[in-house]
Amino acid sequence: MKKLKLHWQILIALVFSVLFGYFFSDHVGYVGWLGDLFLRALQMIIAPLILSSIISGVLNLGSSKNLGRMGAKTIGYYLVTGLIASLIGISAVNIIRPGVSANIVLDKDFVMEAEVSTLGQTLLEIVPTNVIQALAETDMLSIIFFAILFGFFASRLQPKYKEPVESFFNAVFEVMMRITMFVIRFAPLGIFGIVSGIVAEQADDLVGIFSSMGMYMLTVIFALLIHSFVILPLLLRYLGGISPPKHFKAMSVPLLTAFTTCSSSATLPLTMKAVQDNSGVSEKTSSFVLPLGATINMDGTALYECVSVLFIAQVVGMELTIVQQMIVVFTALLASIGAAGIPMAGLVVITIIMSVLGMPLEGIGLILAVERILDMFRTSVNIWSDTCGAVIIAKSEGETLKV
Repeated sequence: MKKLKLHWQILIALVFSVLFGYFFSDHVGYVGWLGDLFLRALQMIIAPLILSSIISGVLNLGSSKNLGRMGAKTIGYYLVTGLIASLIGISAVNIIRPGVSANIVLDKDFVMEAEVSTLGQTLLEIVPTNVIQALAETDMLSIIFFAILFGFFASRLQPKYKEPVESFFNAVFEVMMRITMFVIRFAPLGIFGIVSGIVAEQADDLVGIFSSMGMYMLTVIFALLIHSFVILPLLLRYLGGISPPKHFKAMSVPLLTAFTTCSSSATLPLTMKAVQDNSGVSEKTSSFVLPLGATINMDGTALYECVSVLFIAQVVGMELTIVQQMIVVFTALLASIGAAGIPMAGLVVITIIMSVLGMPLEGIGLILAVERILDMFRTSVNIWSDTCGAVIIAKSEGETLKV
C-alpha cells in the first residue's frame, strides 16, 4: 500500500483534531501532550540550527561584497513586502469598516500589561552580552548578529584555520537538518494534539465569537488572502520567474505547521528543509535569508495589527486621519521587529500603536477572543512570505530552482 505524503497526513490530522476537540473537549488532556512534545522538539532545534546555518551560509557566501549584496536584498524584500501588507490591511479595514457594525461593549476593567523595548533599545540589545545566554533563551536577533559576525571574520582567516571551522559548522548544520527530518515524521501527531486543544478551548463560545467578531475576522482574513494569493504570487512570477502554484505546493508542510503552531521560529527547521529540498534553493541562500525572515519579516502580523487598531478605533467612534493611519502603518512595521520574540507579540505591538495615538487601551480586550484563531492565519502568511523571499533572492543570485 502506497504511503500518504506528509502534507496529506497533516491535513487528515487537522480534520480529525477539529472533530475530536469539538465533540470530545473533556478528553483533550489525553492527547494534548502530543502537541507539547512536538513543539518542544521543534524549539530544541531552533538555536543550534540558526547558529550553524547562518555561520555556514556566511562562510559559503565568501567575500564581504557577497554578504553585503545578499543582506541588502533580504532586508529590502522584507521591508517592501511588510509595507505592502500594512497598506492592504489599512485599505481593507477602511473599505469594509467592520467596527461600525460590530455590536460590542468595551471592557473598562481590561488591562494589558506588557513591557516592550523601544526601537533604539531593540537595536542595542541585538548585541548579546553573553552568547551562551542568548542561545539558551533563543534570542533570535542576538544569535543572528553573532552568527553573521562570526561567519564574516571566519571567512577572512587563512585557509589552514578557515577550512576546519567551515567543515565543523557545515557538519553541525547537516546534523541539525537530519534531526529536523526525524522530528517532521511526528508532525501529524503533534498537530493533532495542538489543534484539539485550541478547538476545545473555543468550543463553548464559537457561535458567540463569530456573531460579534465575524466581520472583523473576515476583514483580517480577506486582507491576508489578498497579500498571499495576489501580491506575493505577482512578485514570484515577475521578479523571480517562479511558478506560484508549484512553490505553494512545495511549501505545504511548513505552511500547515505554521498554521497550527502559530510560531515562525518553531516552523523554521521545516521551512528550511522544504525550501532546499522542494524548491531547490541553495543552502547558502536559505540559511541566510530564512532565519532573518523568521525574526524580522512579519507581513501577516503587520497587516493584522493595522486592521486591529483601526477596528478598535471604529468601535470606540474615533476617526483616524490619513497621517494617523500612516503612523499606524510605520509603527506596525518597525515594532513587529522588536516584538518578534514576545508572547502575544501582535497584541503587544497593538498596545504600542494605540498608546502613540492616545486610544483607550482597554480596546485590546475586544479582540482577545479571536487572537489565537487569527494568529494561525497570519503566521502562515509570515512563513509564505519568507519562502517567497528565499526563492526570489536565490533566482536573483543565478540559482537554478525546481519551481
